Amino acid sequence: MSMTSFFTLHSDLPREGPGEDADVFWAASLAGLGNDARICDAACGPGADINAQLTAAPQGQVLAFDRHAPFVDVARSHFKNDPRVTLELGQLVRTEADGLPDPVDLGPFDMIWCAGAMYFTGIEPTLTHWKNALKPGGVIAFSEPVFFTETPAEIVRALYGEYGAMTDAAGIRSQIERAGYEVLDTKPVSDDAWEAYYTPMDARIAALRPDADPALREVLDEGTEEARVWREYRDQVGYLLCVVRPK
Repeated sequence: MSMTSFFTLHSDLPREGPGEDADVFWAASLAGLGNDARICDAACGPGADINAQLTAAPQGQVLAFDRHAPFVDVARSHFKNDPRVTLELGQLVRTEADGLPDPVDLGPFDMIWCAGAMYFTGIEPTLTHWKNALKPGGVIAFSEPVFFTETPAEIVRALYGEYGAMTDAAGIRSQIERAGYEVLDTKPVSDDAWEAYYTPMDARIAALRPDADPALREVLDEGTEEARVWREYRDQVGYLLCVVRPK
């Protein structure tokens, strides 16, 4: 896949994965967040969840980061006049390769929110590392791709086959527990949250397709197929939203 073409598709989307404000409010309620909570939005994309985080903690602070600078720039443009929000370049787990900070460098936090990005670094190692980024009693809320059946259709397995850690809800829970966390609760990300991602993508694909070169056309086709497979097989695959706390 051409990453240039990938970011051409994604550059004007309101969010980089399924989600809705209700997800943030649900997690904040489970966490018992105070009005002055300090929240980290890890891999924030263009900042789609920041307004909900500010609503959940109106006297608090949101430190949001992403490793893709154009996403950070978009989020900064939305929140440049809000002193409660800080936008940074950062990554989920710091490596020596680029030296960008991670939540341990930027914390501590009452809640770390990570929507659909932890699969880049793995549930168990990421949760283990992030213990040092939490205040006492702090929580991590994250969403993760999941199979809802033991026998997903072959097309579903093919679409998610590149993600070797793909598992079911029990598999996700076991990784959480091995990292030394308790599960406060889990729930599937709703259909409305998925459509909040795919409906704008559909429109973006339609706008780009007439002038697309072969590399971009390939990315547009992949986006169309991804949305089609989810809509047809949503009972078999989705995201699981988890709220967890160190034991």
